[in-house]
Amino acid sequence: MKKIINAVDQVENQMIEGLVKAYPEYVYRVEGSDVLARAHKKEGKVALVSGGGSGHEPAHAGYVGTGMLDAAVPGAVFTSPTPDQVYEAIQAVATEEGVLLVIKNYTGDVMNFEMAADMARDEGIKVDQVIVGDDVAVDGSLYTVGRRGIAGTVFVHKIAGAKAEAGASLEEVKAVAEKVIANVRSMSMAIKPCTVPAAGTPGFELADDEMEIGIGIHGEPGTHKEKLQEADQIVDQLLDKILADLDYTGSDVAVMINGCGGTPLMELFIVNNHVSDVLKEKNINVYRTFVGEYMTSIEMEGFSISLLKLDDEMKALLDATADTPAFKVL
Repeated sequence: MKKIINAVDQVENQMIEGLVKAYPEYVYRVEGSDVLARAHKKEGKVALVSGGGSGHEPAHAGYVGTGMLDAAVPGAVFTSPTPDQVYEAIQAVATEEGVLLVIKNYTGDVMNFEMAADMARDEGIKVDQVIVGDDVAVDGSLYTVGRRGIAGTVFVHKIAGAKAEAGASLEEVKAVAEKVIANVRSMSMAIKPCTVPAAGTPGFELADDEMEIGIGIHGEPGTHKEKLQEADQIVDQLLDKILADLDYTGSDVAVMINGCGGTPLMELFIVNNHVSDVLKEKNINVYRTFVGEYMTSIEMEGFSISLLKLDDEMKALLDATADTPAFKVL
């Protein structure tokens, strides 16, 4: 295993310190914790908190800032943050308008965020939550009951964050977040696994001529291995599964081509080239496209496709100002 680190037990701590030193105008580290909160606290508006294991950078701390998250809670690599950590994040950003938790559907995340929400309610803080399950590859796995939450979660951060920034109530922010969740679908693949620093070995093995279809974001294997195909054929396979799950015909959509951490932008743009062509052929209008690394799996080589069916409200919120280290609409 080759990693550009100092010590395995300092990976998360030194990453957090480095991020804060890079972006002090956006985030600060809540004293005595791993929580990263918005440098200038939002007052009188709903606050958004999300998080999960480290290793998905720029998710989630990269989305702390104007128009998106108010705090991010990174656990150890691919490990859910503890209830106490999530509770500290809620306390750091809570306003009288309340806090919305955006949770990816993994058993540990759901359990720990819900425990933290109960702790916060006991202190008189108004808290609600949404759970994202956008991955069409599997419905239930070792990590979750139901569908996994993957890169489509970033659309929830953006649109719900814009709604909160506009001064909407907690009920209204939750409602638009749930509308995004109902209309976003994603699927992933990989040609090379990632290695968790503490484990020292890859999460799965692939021969040089193999790819893994339907992988998750924690280095877990997908639904099956098969021979590596050309980019267009891979896109067709993923899109077929996404489009079979939700009828996008005649709709405006937002597209996210998300790199898994080790995929060159060159390859992501090749993927997007065919995605765009296929959607046009199927009478699906691409309203906005995002290509890059939004929710990674350390250094995994692969990508995911996310499609979000848009209505007028979601379009306006997607276009609203966002100013964070990793996501900007200005």
